[in-house]
Amino acid sequence: MTSGNERAQHWLLPAAAGVASVALGTGVGELTAAMLAPASSPFVVVGSLLIDLAPPWAKDAAIALFGTADKAALLVGIGIVLLAVAGAAGVLEVPRPPLGRLLIGLLGVVGVVAAATRANATMLAFAPSAVAAISAVLALQFLVRRLPVAPATSPAPARSLAPATSRRTDAATRGAGAGASPEASFDPGSGAADAATVSPATVDRRRFLGWAGGAVAVGAVAALGGYLLQAGSRAVTAIRDTITLPRPTATAPVPAAAELGIDGLAPVITPNAQFYRIDTALAVPAVDPSDWSLRIHGMVEREVTLTWDELLALPLDESVTTLACVSNEVGGGLIGNAVWLGYPIRELIARAAPSADADMVLSRSVDGFTASTPLAVLEDDRDAILAVGMNGEPLPPEHGFPVRMVVPGLYGYVSATKWVVDLEVTRFDRATAYWTDRGWSERGPIKLSSRIDVPRGGQSLTAGPVTVAGVAWRQHVGIDRVEVQVDDGAWQPATLATAISIDTWVQWHYEWDAPAGTHTLRVRATGADGEVQTSRVQGVVPDGATGLHERSVEVR
Repeated sequence: MTSGNERAQHWLLPAAAGVASVALGTGVGELTAAMLAPASSPFVVVGSLLIDLAPPWAKDAAIALFGTADKAALLVGIGIVLLAVAGAAGVLEVPRPPLGRLLIGLLGVVGVVAAATRANATMLAFAPSAVAAISAVLALQFLVRRLPVAPATSPAPARSLAPATSRRTDAATRGAGAGASPEASFDPGSGAADAATVSPATVDRRRFLGWAGGAVAVGAVAALGGYLLQAGSRAVTAIRDTITLPRPTATAPVPAAAELGIDGLAPVITPNAQFYRIDTALAVPAVDPSDWSLRIHGMVEREVTLTWDELLALPLDESVTTLACVSNEVGGGLIGNAVWLGYPIRELIARAAPSADADMVLSRSVDGFTASTPLAVLEDDRDAILAVGMNGEPLPPEHGFPVRMVVPGLYGYVSATKWVVDLEVTRFDRATAYWTDRGWSERGPIKLSSRIDVPRGGQSLTAGPVTVAGVAWRQHVGIDRVEVQVDDGAWQPATLATAISIDTWVQWHYEWDAPAGTHTLRVRATGADGEVQTSRVQGVVPDGATGLHERSVEVR
């Protein structure tokens, strides 16, 4: 009769062999990526492939659930699935070889395909995933052969019994010649112990765990080595820190009256560290400014190429623009306002002289992301710029360093391309972009909206004067008024702060004499064009959410 510990050994130790093997392979893959193809880390390319293949509802759910931590959540999820598959590979390999090795090999194939199909794939992009898979397969084969032999009452597969028995027979022969017992000759590190109390199975288990732990350690050291060798992004960060941006030829002052200074209200200028980040890049691209250039081509009379030094030599202007993500739910935080430094895109487009029947510019990031922007928007008088600065410093790497697009009035998925390297003048009926291929609308104008920041939802308040405050936006149109409704009462006018421009959000506040009880607060905005924010509820797909933001509060 086998004990519970013995039964557990039949699958726990093989699962440990699988996990240790994949840990070793993953670490070796990361080290290989650092040496041969920095952009082709197995984790990154597989995660990027999942992002590309995921349906819009899955992306929306991830953003709604995790917000700007969606990428970290994806990587954690990949790690959990990888551990589960690794354990399953070990369990399969013992009774049915080579099924476990084939399963790990399949993971490697997925990584190779993901790496080779990336927009920025190099000739050696396949290597990290291939090396990771080969290393893991060899490690699994090695570790499974060193699994401890099951007791006689629980027969183990013949393939694993023979080698282990042979090892113990050889050990017994050597031990007998020396006048020692087999058990004593294999007892690791406990010479003072009574050898007769240590069974061969226990000795084998200790030896196996030592090998498995060693495989994990090798994987960890290799991964650490890969991290240390991945100096590219750190070098680019160091370069960024040495850059002094040119003084703007035109500044964009922020009026003191634009900031209400109410505790809990989003600041009118969003600090870089608090600015939302939503993009498709799991690993932030490391672009050396000295290697950066922008190509403008397509339906134009002449192609234009612009280098980093040439861009900085142009007259750069400051502008304040609010950016918003199309995945922002009503009342959500995927929106921010910054002071940008850059050069008007319309001037560069004019150099290229677009064809009269062109109507779209397909912008492309260094990592292959694309966005479709109406040509007319880039040619009008709004501050659509190639930005190099954000809130008085070079763009942070995660926000597009060295160069990104900033276009007022459009959601980021059709305009705010980070790490931009290519502008193709074309037509909407000839080309499509990353998100439009996935069911989102072509043009994506930002919708009139407003949000309550203060008081917080569920906050307990004291009866009497209560400040209700928030922000409202209608880019490239402006906000005319904001109104607040308590429960189902009449709409009451709020007081607006001074707007920086029609391309930025504006703060507002309303002084409410709050009676005791549970109350619902709602807000709506009216644009400078007379449009009133709709109460019709719509999700973010395909062109942005609508509805009125509300907060429930308890007044005592």
